[in-house]
Amino acid sequence: MTTGHDTAAASPAKGGAAPGRPPAGAPETEREQRRRARLSRRWQRDVRWSPYAFVSPFFLLFLAFGLFPLVYTGWASLHQVELTAPTDMNWVGLRNYTRIFDDDFFWNAARNTLTIGVISTVPQLLMALGLAHILNYRLRASTFYRVAMLAPYATSIAAASLVFVLLFGRDYGMINWALGAVGIDNIDWQNDKWPSQIAVSTIVIWRWTGYNALIYLAAMQAIPQDLYESAALDGANRWQQFFHVTLPALRPTILFTVVVSTIGASQLFGEPLLFDANKGASGGSQHQFQTLGLYLYEQGWVNQHLGRASAIAWTMFLILIVIGIVNYVISRRLRASG
Repeated sequence: MTTGHDTAAASPAKGGAAPGRPPAGAPETEREQRRRARLSRRWQRDVRWSPYAFVSPFFLLFLAFGLFPLVYTGWASLHQVELTAPTDMNWVGLRNYTRIFDDDFFWNAARNTLTIGVISTVPQLLMALGLAHILNYRLRASTFYRVAMLAPYATSIAAASLVFVLLFGRDYGMINWALGAVGIDNIDWQNDKWPSQIAVSTIVIWRWTGYNALIYLAAMQAIPQDLYESAALDGANRWQQFFHVTLPALRPTILFTVVVSTIGASQLFGEPLLFDANKGASGGSQHQFQTLGLYLYEQGWVNQHLGRASAIAWTMFLILIVIGIVNYVISRRLRASG
């Protein structure tokens, strides 16, 4: 017969440790120590290697679709390669580069790229700056206007270019109809040199002005209001505040948009391709608006000279590097002067 003292000893007290577990404060067994050591090593490996695992997809995609095509294109530019036999490569050294530099069509495309870039970039950024200045003030339905600014950017290049082809039609286009209403004769927008470049630039301006306006607007909203209040106390009106407060604060942003727009202009392809009445890569009947991008496409996929097209691509890449270096130098000088 068991006593009450024996029963209490046989069963754990209420709220005590569970059967089979060591009481609190008891030393850990060797098995638990090994388990804790394994968890500690696993946690250390996780902390050390997890960031690399998270960023590895980007680097894998960059190696496959960025670095490898760049290196392979540079290697192909030193060979004679045809589209009909891309695996047959004959070493020619720098001959592809000398041939394109001796080609008048290359320099014509370079000049067209420069003029279209200037015609499209300067008005685009000036209009974007003005629109951002207007949107920076409190307006009714300001959110609607900001969304409307991005509508051209979100529109397909093909759809927008085809609409502008109709607008700039020689016989039935709305632009010539409006010019005829004020006594100006019809302009052949697709076959004349300067009108065709202005028309292509108009497509670029329409598509990118709102995008740059929102960039300027974000930069304007980051300017401290104390500067405007101080200028107002000194008697400055809104125009004076814009020129003496807003523009100096926007210098880095303006430089950024100028560089990005310049890079985009040097790679212009879709707009002139679709604006061509012949639907080819010649950039008009007399190559009057053929850009470097169109010239590269013509050499590689129309004339089937992949080696020469690769040389053009690397030439454009070197031009972009020069633009980046100029941007870096100007940025350093702006920071030093600031």
